[in-house]
Amino acid sequence: MLLTALISGIGLGSMYGLMALGFYVTYAVSGTVNFAQGSSMMLGAVLTFAFARTLGWPMPVAILCALALCAVYGLLVEFIAVRPFASRGSDSWLMATVALGIVLDNLVMFTFGKEPRSLPSPLAQSSLEVGGVNLGVYPLQAVIPVIGLALAGALYLLSVRTRWGSAMLAVAQNRAAARLMGIPIKRSIALAYALSALFAGVAGVLIAPLANVHSDMGALFGLKAFAVAILGGLTSAWGVMIAGLIFGVAEALVTTSLGSGYTQIMTFSLVILALALRPNGLFGRAEVKKV
Repeated sequence: MLLTALISGIGLGSMYGLMALGFYVTYAVSGTVNFAQGSSMMLGAVLTFAFARTLGWPMPVAILCALALCAVYGLLVEFIAVRPFASRGSDSWLMATVALGIVLDNLVMFTFGKEPRSLPSPLAQSSLEVGGVNLGVYPLQAVIPVIGLALAGALYLLSVRTRWGSAMLAVAQNRAAARLMGIPIKRSIALAYALSALFAGVAGVLIAPLANVHSDMGALFGLKAFAVAILGGLTSAWGVMIAGLIFGVAEALVTTSLGSGYTQIMTFSLVILALALRPNGLFGRAEVKKV
């Protein structure tokens, strides 16, 4: 049971880490975060179901189209709910992104329906067996951490090895200087939001075969992902991913040992305790202000 909890916890934590990476990307570039991140995750799962099951498209095509539309949704979030307020120095983007996420959730509820639906996958049909022992977890739960860590590595390489990544870092460090160097500030921020929604969409596609697909599925995931982002430290990409794994394993262990009724109580209490001891997150650094 302990091994099963660890494997499932690592898989679940990778989902939180992927979504939390979206918070990191937008915060690193613009100092803002997308509180509609849970809706982006839900959109990835719902669109994959609609394309694959309703329209009968091949699964790879359905996934690619769903993720592309998630990225477009990220662009819309930045353009509609963030840019008009952030450009005036207002913090109203906080509520605007929340409101836009609620609007999307309800639009999906009216079009997709309220009933949860399952998305079958060959990786989530039979449990893994090692040496004739059934581990009680699906192959997909073992694949998810690999994909999550690979995307975290790709994000790191993108930020340090590409011109766009360098531009993003320049915008984060000194926006005025980046503008003078000819870096398109608005475009960089918009692309960061697209990448943020894309990460959440990947999480939605991966979790869909393991959980029912419905319009409200992203709400709790989004809240936990933000907790993970704060826990890991919004200034550290790898910290955010590691915090996601820690949170997922802790959640799985609490559920296995104490029961699901204690899961949210214990995990969020641990987050509060960790932040009390490390206010900037486990791997974050305090911002240095020059006077």
